[in-house]
Amino acid sequence: TRIPSPPTEPHTTTASPGTTTSGQGSTTVTPPPVSTTPFTGTGSTTTTTTSGPTPSVSTPYTTTIRTETSTPMTTSATITSPTTSPAVTTTTTSGPSSPESTASSTVSLPSVSTTPVSVTTSGTTPTETFTTTSGTTSSSFITINATTTSTTFKTLSPGSTTTSGTTATSTAVTTTGSESWLFCNCTKAVCIEDNIIQVIPIICNPPPKPTCANGLSPVPVMDKDGCCWHWECDCYCTGWGDPHYMTFDGLYYSYQGNCTYVLVEEINKKVDNFGVYIDNYHCDVRDVVSCPRTLIVRHETQEVRLTTAKPNTLQVEVRVNNQLVALPYKKFGVSIYESGINRVVEISELKMNVSYNGLSFSIRMPYSLFGNNTQGQCGTCNNNTADDCMLPNGNIAENCETMADHWQVVDPSKPQCSPGLVPTSSPSTTTQPCKESSICELLLGSVFKPCHEFVQPEKYYAACVFDSCVLPNLDLECSSLQVYAATCADQGICIDWRNHTNGVCTYECPSGKEYRACGPIKQMTCKSSQQNETSTKQVEGCFCPNGTMLYDSGVDVCVKSCGCVGVDMIPREFGERFTVDCQDCICLEGEHGIVCEPHVCEQNKVTCDGEGFYEVNEVNPKDPCCPLVTCKCNTSLCTAKAPKCSLGFEVHSYIPNGQCCPVYQCVPKGVCVHQNAEFLPNASVFVDKCQNCICTNEVNVSTQLNIISCERVPCNIYCQPGYELKPVKGECCGRCVQTKCIIHAANNVQLILSPGEFKNDPHNNCTIYSCVNIHDQLIASTSEITCPAFNEESCKPGTISFLPNGCCKTCAPLDSRTPCSVRQRKDFIVYNGCRSVDRVDLTECEGTCGTFSLYSAEANSMDHSCSCCRETRTIEKHVVLRCPGGHAISHKYIYVESCSCQDTECSIPQSSDLKNREKNDKASTLNRLKRAISLTSK
Repeated sequence: TRIPSPPTEPHTTTASPGTTTSGQGSTTVTPPPVSTTPFTGTGSTTTTTTSGPTPSVSTPYTTTIRTETSTPMTTSATITSPTTSPAVTTTTTSGPSSPESTASSTVSLPSVSTTPVSVTTSGTTPTETFTTTSGTTSSSFITINATTTSTTFKTLSPGSTTTSGTTATSTAVTTTGSESWLFCNCTKAVCIEDNIIQVIPIICNPPPKPTCANGLSPVPVMDKDGCCWHWECDCYCTGWGDPHYMTFDGLYYSYQGNCTYVLVEEINKKVDNFGVYIDNYHCDVRDVVSCPRTLIVRHETQEVRLTTAKPNTLQVEVRVNNQLVALPYKKFGVSIYESGINRVVEISELKMNVSYNGLSFSIRMPYSLFGNNTQGQCGTCNNNTADDCMLPNGNIAENCETMADHWQVVDPSKPQCSPGLVPTSSPSTTTQPCKESSICELLLGSVFKPCHEFVQPEKYYAACVFDSCVLPNLDLECSSLQVYAATCADQGICIDWRNHTNGVCTYECPSGKEYRACGPIKQMTCKSSQQNETSTKQVEGCFCPNGTMLYDSGVDVCVKSCGCVGVDMIPREFGERFTVDCQDCICLEGEHGIVCEPHVCEQNKVTCDGEGFYEVNEVNPKDPCCPLVTCKCNTSLCTAKAPKCSLGFEVHSYIPNGQCCPVYQCVPKGVCVHQNAEFLPNASVFVDKCQNCICTNEVNVSTQLNIISCERVPCNIYCQPGYELKPVKGECCGRCVQTKCIIHAANNVQLILSPGEFKNDPHNNCTIYSCVNIHDQLIASTSEITCPAFNEESCKPGTISFLPNGCCKTCAPLDSRTPCSVRQRKDFIVYNGCRSVDRVDLTECEGTCGTFSLYSAEANSMDHSCSCCRETRTIEKHVVLRCPGGHAISHKYIYVESCSCQDTECSIPQSSDLKNREKNDKASTLNRLKRAISLTSK
């Protein structure tokens, strides 16, 4: 397809003097001789004939040039056009007459821009320096070779026969017949006959605008001849979200693989080590949905990695051959720069660019270089979606989700991935109903409506709904709107959409920048030339505020005027002086910009004398580059050490004026000291438990320590009846210790008995109380006297009296004796701690027998007659005793059946006998007490 030429108008040229007109509209120029220079041999004469209507502003023309051999001469003529005014000058220069001689002719004709057109023919070296008019292109001049003695150029009218094509090339050749070729500068040469060449301008016909399968507008592309242009559908592939793909031909699909894959490679390798790859990862907790992490671009010796620095953000870091690089970066034909929110990799040799922003990517490649020669997840670029799901073996898969699995590549960083494993399955969104996010509805609403006729939103809407249902908490639906807006901006339609998302898809800019939905692809800087304002393509991102511009592509500082920006990133005006990094600098207009020299400091010399002092440099608030030298004190440099003070004293130090090292002394702490311990005033001090001591505020003049004041612990000196105050070892005060038995008798009478003492009840002589000390334990007992049966009626009147115990009555007179007889009683039997369950019958012998002691004169001594009341017949009885452990034992005891008075020997008791008697008396007393206790407990 060709660009059409503008319409032509008829034009008439009137010859100047010295010309001959032949035929209507035909002018023949015969230049008169001007000068002749003799040569060895013959010269040449050139005749220039202009026929046909003279062109107006843009009228095609035909020029015929003949060259004939003649004597050396120079001819010039002038043709004047009545409408254009510029003259046409023809000059013929003589040359050698031999076949090897050179003939040169120059013809000047009016051009469409009223600039003379120069045509030079030469028999020597061919050169191309001629430009003609096609459409609005102006003509210059042409130099052509001729190998014959006569050459004719004809400029044809628009009706002349011509050939055109996109593959035509300009060549300088010698031809015969009616052949044609691309001459140069949008003209075509046609060989007529007899060395007559017709030079005609190339006419460009209006190219029909095709429809691109990917839904984008076609782009105009110049033909190889550089004269006409044609339409092409760029290879444009995008990916976004989790992730969704749009192939070069516009086929939409989603794929959830988490390995590294081929996005695009050449089928027939024309570029060394070329390809674009994507590294995906699972971006949800279920590991079923993937997101792009790294975009990899390889070209010859370089590998560029665009990596998302933080998941689901627009923060991208750039590495080249695994080395982190700063932007802009340009090396070996690869340029990397920031464009709005995107990082762009541009390969000028291939006329392609790859952009990535952390959430989405796009790949744009020219159809003229990559048409029908791409493979990978982006499909085949041929404006036909039928073969977009092509496998590496050339077969077509039934869907692109299956195809995408086969483009996995080996990635050492992902050992779990291996080409040929089980295909990746897509997550289902039909298991439960899902209401799409309200953000997705913006794609179909009025916000994006201006773009609907240029880019269809349905596929982006489907991707947005998918993201909002599968990953509702990641706000990935924003990426669908972002990619659609970017595609619209690529088509020249600006959509400011982020303010309509209720803060979900906001984009924050750094300080000093402001967000714009549509800004220039490359920002104008102080170091770059004026941007082409006719470009309709824009990108969103952070840009310098109005009235400012970016200082340089590598210096991200917005400036109001183009001065200087140094390492401190602060804009400076031309001529401004400043100090940075302790350099005195000035901003100069010119190549070098900032010129610096070392900062000079002036200050007085300071010396630090005295122990402990040392010099130190401090920041000067008035001049940070010139530190202030001051003397500082470091006590660690002092030789004097703090003394060790005794208990109750502490080290005090002070620094005399003008000195660094301290002076030490021990001073009282105002405390009391006792047994290597310090006590504060009013604190209790334990000296011993018999004293209450406190630390006072009084100071002992000699020791300079506080005085400890003590008081004896008060003691109780009164004891209750039956108790006596006795000292206790280890105690400060004596303790009331019970020394007598305390017996509470009837009628609230209290009896105090010493150990071994017996006392009758004051109101009942039949009750006897006793006290005994057993193993330092006082035991009080109560005994009840059981009287024998007594019948007063059997007694004679006046004979009733009490027995000596004062309890029992008897008929016998007080001085009568009781005969020896068996006396019965009931009592408990206690043996080894075990006791009978009930009282048992016990018997004993009691009564008086004839016992006397008389003086015998005959023997001159005392005669003794002793008789005892003793048992005469006994039997053994058995009784069951109950022990404290709960068990029972059988016990036998002696039962007296009869008693009588029996004689016994009367003798003086010896000391041992007295002791035994006392011992027996005590035992007897103890037994009686025990019986009394048992009776009382009963």
